[in-house]
Amino acid sequence: MQNKYFPIVVRLFVAFSLLLCFVLVRFYENILFYDPFLDYFKSDFNNLPLPEFDTVKLILNLLFRYSLNTGISLGLIYVIFKDRMMIRFSVFLYSIAFVLLLITMFLVIHIYGSENNLLLFYVRRFLIQPIFVLLFIPGFYFQKRNS
Repeated sequence: MQNKYFPIVVRLFVAFSLLLCFVLVRFYENILFYDPFLDYFKSDFNNLPLPEFDTVKLILNLLFRYSLNTGISLGLIYVIFKDRMMIRFSVFLYSIAFVLLLITMFLVIHIYGSENNLLLFYVRRFLIQPIFVLLFIPGFYFQKRNS
């Protein structure tokens, strides 16, 4: 009887561990990543000019953080669905999303500057937070259920 439930317990443990990894990335964000916008958006950013930043360093750190969140998200998707095609499709979607969001972020910075802080805030949020996994898991669930 224990052998029947063992894989479920392992999957739940791994899923919980991956969720804990998301929490740890968020908890140690000030230590792990260069992002002058972290403190900027914690303050009254509507009345402040954009902070100065090193573009290359910011892009590399956004890529690092996005990659960490993507890896954890892909692990979670795999634990839930155990489907390699979903993982390949997710990698494709995550890659396209990163490029589009990064371009959009820098266009907003260079076109609007500090005039459109909320747009910058939300575009950056998609880059630094694991929001896509919240969209992909229900989407993949309904796709798998309907096929």
